Amino acid sequence: MPKLSDELYMKQALRLARRGLGQTSPNPMVGAVIVKNGKVIGQGYHERFGGPHAEINAINNAKGDLNGATLYVTLEPCCHQGKKTPPCLDTLLKYKWKRVVVGTIDPNPKVNGRSIEILKQKGIETKAGVLREECQSLNEVYFKYIQTGIPFVTLKYAQTLDGRIATATGDSRWISSGLSLKWAHRLRSVHDAVLVGVGTVLKDDPQMTVRLVRGRNPLRVVADSRLRIPMSSAILREQETAATIIAATTQADIEKKLALNVMGVEVMTVEEDSEGMVDLKDMLQKLGKKNISSVLVEGGATTITSFIRQGLTDKLVVIIAPKIVGKGVEAVGDLGIREVGRALKVSFDKVYRKGDDVVIEVKL
Repeated sequence: MPKLSDELYMKQALRLARRGLGQTSPNPMVGAVIVKNGKVIGQGYHERFGGPHAEINAINNAKGDLNGATLYVTLEPCCHQGKKTPPCLDTLLKYKWKRVVVGTIDPNPKVNGRSIEILKQKGIETKAGVLREECQSLNEVYFKYIQTGIPFVTLKYAQTLDGRIATATGDSRWISSGLSLKWAHRLRSVHDAVLVGVGTVLKDDPQMTVRLVRGRNPLRVVADSRLRIPMSSAILREQETAATIIAATTQADIEKKLALNVMGVEVMTVEEDSEGMVDLKDMLQKLGKKNISSVLVEGGATTITSFIRQGLTDKLVVIIAPKIVGKGVEAVGDLGIREVGRALKVSFDKVYRKGDDVVIEVKL
């Protein structure tokens, strides 16, 4: 049946699209498959930001005449000039397609159904919404960012079975297994930025780079309202390969700000919240203006609690180690909830193993 065939080829396009994970931001991941007479004659995906889009790669890789073929693409083709790429629609209209099947409409206001309407006006049978939920889920980061201008926030931490991220003495190395640590570095590599609070820098002096796997270093961000960060901190090194931005308020020391600038570290001034700390929402908005579409938060209990309490978290990734320490540092502090009926509700997305640990992903 046509419906089953459409879903089959769209699943193939989705598999292709996932190959672009961590390489296309702030653009979406997209896959495309070209089918003619029941055979795949071309396929491609958006491989990297600034490179040809999926549809163009599929066309360039195709073997045989494209006229009369069906194009399957996970996201509506673009119809506007990008910063580095021309509209895909212009290239598509050079061929006489039998059908164009689209996974989901592009929420970008410059597209948002326009390409589908143009294809229909040109007499091309066009179908949208095949595996829509899967296609939207694939690009959950892009969808939020393009619609709000605010990065998609993933909050990640490791805890013991009894909910502690550190012992009573503050020791937290290492709660999770070696495989979980390696996986955490992979998680960093597919985000635009990784963020910690200055408390974590003062306590652990982390590098916040990708070292255990192959992949790019994300932008490193420190929320530090008064610029308490030591000038010798590891997170201030390697600016050539892993840039750092420190989000501070107007109360920060001017001389230290200038000294950090000399080191190549940007100090981004953000608003203060009611407690005189970095206003997290303002910080995220300013990061969004820098084309940061995804942020991985790896802070301590204070940062974790603040992001959850203020409703700024899109996804929560919790690594649970098979360890019990008793009294210690709780992962999440006071959220102001006094009744179970008012508890923050989340939806489980994935549960899987990493070595001896269990990883739970939830959406807030």
